[in-house]
Amino acid sequence: MDGKTVVITGATSGIGEVVALRLAAMGARIIIVARDRARGRATLAKLDAAAPGRGHVAHYADLLRLGEVERVGAEIAAAEPHIDVLVNNAGAIFSRRAVTADGLERTFALNHMAYFVLTQALTERLIASAPARVIDTASNAHRKGRLDFADLQGAKSYSPSVAYGTSKLANILFTRELARRLAGRGVTANSFSPGFVATRFGNQAGGLAAIYLRVAKLFARTQEQGAETLVWLASSPDVAAISGEYFYRGQRGRLTLEAQDDALARRLWDVSEALALKAGV
Repeated sequence: MDGKTVVITGATSGIGEVVALRLAAMGARIIIVARDRARGRATLAKLDAAAPGRGHVAHYADLLRLGEVERVGAEIAAAEPHIDVLVNNAGAIFSRRAVTADGLERTFALNHMAYFVLTQALTERLIASAPARVIDTASNAHRKGRLDFADLQGAKSYSPSVAYGTSKLANILFTRELARRLAGRGVTANSFSPGFVATRFGNQAGGLAAIYLRVAKLFARTQEQGAETLVWLASSPDVAAISGEYFYRGQRGRLTLEAQDDALARRLWDVSEALALKAGV
């Protein structure tokens, strides 16, 4: 990873921070996208201590707002002559339904649309830096998801676990379609599941979901274990030519039939593009 520039969201805690520190130790320069400035500064201090003199950088944005995602993407693209790896890793689960300023259900907005808009903003830089990689943090929870285009924002029916699973299904389908669109341009795109990991994930969920998650985390994988596949996808020559795949614990993971539906992936892309346009990005 010497001389490589890595952009990563969700890197101020959990597996994102572990990955940022490990890639920095391998020689990479890290650019984090964070919402909280205090936590962003704390992660930067860790990066500078672990791998000094690299010029690690933090950019700040509320990834629930698509205009903010577009802005921070444009800022990074303007500041960075090349980007070797983009890691879309930020995510959350919410116990109650609420919509963002763009009119999007929060889980869908943060876990899927932020990936979509940030990747769009950085695609030219990735292509210019080929060979380059995009890695999207998905989940085996995609098995609980369903893409109902008549109720994509959960207005008719909302369940935290289904909304989360749907967003992770969207991550996988987005990655498949991104890989198709980038084929032959020197940029690979893959998704992965870290497994259930004991991190800050779900702490803000509220309600019974938060209680369930706190108990479940007693039996979860460690952050270091959850980070292993992501570090491998970002750095290993073994996957340099692989694109459009889904991994779990360093191997191709099992997907539902819906998660393998390329026509559905293309439809989701078109709908996401329309939603971004409607939000003014």
